[in-house]
Amino acid sequence: MSSSRRSARIIGVLAVTQLIGWGTTFESVGVLGRRLAPDLGLANEVVYAGLSVMMMVSALVSPLVGRLMERHGAARVMAAGSLFFAAGLCLLAASGGLFTYAAAWVVLGLGGGFVLSAPAFTAVVEREGSDGRRTIAILMLFTGLSATIFWPLLSLATDMAGWRQTFLMAAVLHAVVCVPLYLFGLPKPLAHETADARSDLEPVPLREGERKRAFLLVAITTSIASFVTFGLSPSLLEVLERFGATPQFALQLAAARGVLGISARGVDMALGRRGSPFVTSVTGCSLMVAAFAGLLILPASAATLWLFIALYGFGSGILVVARALLPLALFSPRDYGRQATRLAMPQNIANALAPVIFTGLIDRAGSASAVAIAILLAGVALAAIIMLIALVRRVKARAAAAPSRP
Repeated sequence: MSSSRRSARIIGVLAVTQLIGWGTTFESVGVLGRRLAPDLGLANEVVYAGLSVMMMVSALVSPLVGRLMERHGAARVMAAGSLFFAAGLCLLAASGGLFTYAAAWVVLGLGGGFVLSAPAFTAVVEREGSDGRRTIAILMLFTGLSATIFWPLLSLATDMAGWRQTFLMAAVLHAVVCVPLYLFGLPKPLAHETADARSDLEPVPLREGERKRAFLLVAITTSIASFVTFGLSPSLLEVLERFGATPQFALQLAAARGVLGISARGVDMALGRRGSPFVTSVTGCSLMVAAFAGLLILPASAATLWLFIALYGFGSGILVVARALLPLALFSPRDYGRQATRLAMPQNIANALAPVIFTGLIDRAGSASAVAIAILLAGVALAAIIMLIALVRRVKARAAAAPSRP
């Protein structure tokens, strides 16, 4: 099989399964949350807290997932995760109150840890090694459309059959579509002898202490970026309105932000090998700092709000890609899965806590205070990635000079 056909097959399988994975679980509450809350006798905020439970459980299980993928391969681990998703959606469909609802999201959190993002990227690296950068970028372009595709589908299914039957149908998708695709649709990983030759090659020859420092800097950058974007997204309309937008204008701006985020992923994909996740990370963090600073400093106007959305939407969009590719730029393909799942732990914890913290900040301290804190956090992330780049340059300079020494 040619490399282009192999990549197309990987993208096809993982795009479908990741769309189903995100669309039927994490994204489902956005369209169905207010419909099931009255039936369960739960407040809306309790229903939406299911997402925080899912992300927290996914975070806690991530280190185990990394070890399982090293032992059994990503495809088998993701197939098991789809069964967790199917079981969690069945439990969600059968929920009658707080206990069963919370238990369903715990099971869905296990599925998320086994399936979403880092395991899928690991599956790519297992099959393409360090050449998987472009495939990962293309895959993220597709998964950014999960809400766009599944919100109308879930809404239509609920109108026709009710939310319980909708979740049961989603469970069938995981068991009947995703599991076979993982087990039989993906190409085989790189041959053992090829893997031995290529998967141990490190892009940056880090020593043990340098490896730990690099991991910490990547964790700081990616976790803070996740914290800011996940924290602000649920409250974006409120923030825009508090800075002068009408409700209708705020909706326009929020929709434009989604388009810009997906466009940013497309730009990174188009750059391919010419792009660098280090440069992408610096650019994304810088745009985020500029976006929040402009919103806080410039006079309130439609132009200021459009400038904010343009900078924030593009910056947050390219940071999503950078979070996936930074480990591949630092660590060997063989080590990618373990490092990516270790990084997923602080990122998912940040994702779980951020909406609650940012909502509290906006309600109690005001939107200007929340934006000021976002500037500070984005600045810390920018400083961390600059320190990482300096470390990488020192290591590469040392490696280049080593052969010339007597």
